[in-house]
Amino acid sequence: MKLATRRLATITALAVVPVLTLGTAASATQTAMYKCQATAVGQTADFTLNQDLDASAPATVAAGGAVAVVIDPASNQIPGSAGGYTIKNVQDLSLNIPVPANATFVSATLVGGSGLNSTPTVALSGSNVVLSVPGPVNGGSTFELPTITLNLTAGGSGTITSQLGGTSLDDPGLTVTANVNGPLGIPISAPAKCYPDPNPTLTTTTIG
Repeated sequence: MKLATRRLATITALAVVPVLTLGTAASATQTAMYKCQATAVGQTADFTLNQDLDASAPATVAAGGAVAVVIDPASNQIPGSAGGYTIKNVQDLSLNIPVPANATFVSATLVGGSGLNSTPTVALSGSNVVLSVPGPVNGGSTFELPTITLNLTAGGSGTITSQLGGTSLDDPGLTVTANVNGPLGIPISAPAKCYPDPNPTLTTTTIG
């Protein structure tokens, strides 16, 4: 009986995760399409999600000049339930943005954001700028990630092209954990990892 309940709980968690992450907003100018995989109690499920966003940067910059790449994610809404089960929240969201080639990282800032029930942070980790949102973001709520500005210094020549992080499930650019009330009220956590496919070009700045 315990094994059957555990298996049903796993199926419930894996069925709910794709629903959690399919938010859209019509005003965004680009859509990032992610391939994802969720894991719960040793089982996995593959799914896709979309994230709409605006992005801007100067068209040209002098060698050694300052460049600001601005990425503004659109709002999303988390369902209050899925598959007949209550969605408690999502938490521990992490979004990676690589420092572009032909540019040097100076700093990154956050502005805005709403419904996150925590204070987002942004920091350089290796060659990625990482947006972290502890949450939890409650089921049934609308939220919006903050606008991220990457402050860069242009190199000597070439182009500065910004994209989202992640190349595969082994190198994810987006991670998040969904928490649901499963069968018999059993709490279940289902971590998910994602990467953009295809990875859109967000901005391009020509040096010269």
